[in-house]
Amino acid sequence: MHPHQPAAPGMPTEPLPIAQVNTGMSVVDAAGEAVGTVTAVQQPGTDVRPDAPHGEAESLMANGYLRVDGAGLMATDVYAGGHQVADVSEADPGVVTLTVPRDALSRAN
Repeated sequence: MHPHQPAAPGMPTEPLPIAQVNTGMSVVDAAGEAVGTVTAVQQPGTDVRPDAPHGEAESLMANGYLRVDGAGLMATDVYAGGHQVADVSEADPGVVTLTVPRDALSRAN
């Protein structure tokens, strides 16, 4: 399914927030804390499997996901699901705001 097409007839055609995300954007969690920088974006229904635990990986593939290069000391890469994207500011370089705290994100293996 294309992110601009409705899932079913009669549904709104507003693009999903994940459709506005680009690599290089900064990511902040629901509390405004820096998470890192987007290094990859996959739209919902992707066949590209993330390096995440079984079960979490399938959910990420169904909802689309961002791979985020972790920020801060001893940070690891994390995945944010498309359903966890609250807002996208397209200012240069852009900021992705999530609906969850950083510790709720899936860690990359």
